Amino acid sequence: MREPPLTPWSWKYPLELRDRAVRMYRAAEPKPVIRRMAEELGVHHEALRNWIRQAEADAGERGDILTTAEREELAALRKENAQLKRANEVLRTASAFFAAQLDPTRPR
Repeated sequence: MREPPLTPWSWKYPLELRDRAVRMYRAAEPKPVIRRMAEELGVHHEALRNWIRQAEADAGERGDILTTAEREELAALRKENAQLKRANEVLRTASAFFAAQLDPTRPR
């Protein structure tokens, strides 16, 4: 399992615990009740449910949520988009400034 990006809420449980819990759930037959399994592991049931969903998406078993790689790519693209917007604003401001400087009708 790939290491997910760190977020403030992902620090509560160690990655080893997350990986082990998902492996245990996926290997079990029949599938255990998530709430009961979470209690046995000492984690919140919604945290375990989200880990399982993400593992299923990463394995290509779910199409309704983004994979970890897609989430990372989306975050990188959003960051790049914000940087490009800032750069465009700087260029737009500089263009207006230099256009005003080069305007022959402008009194000096």
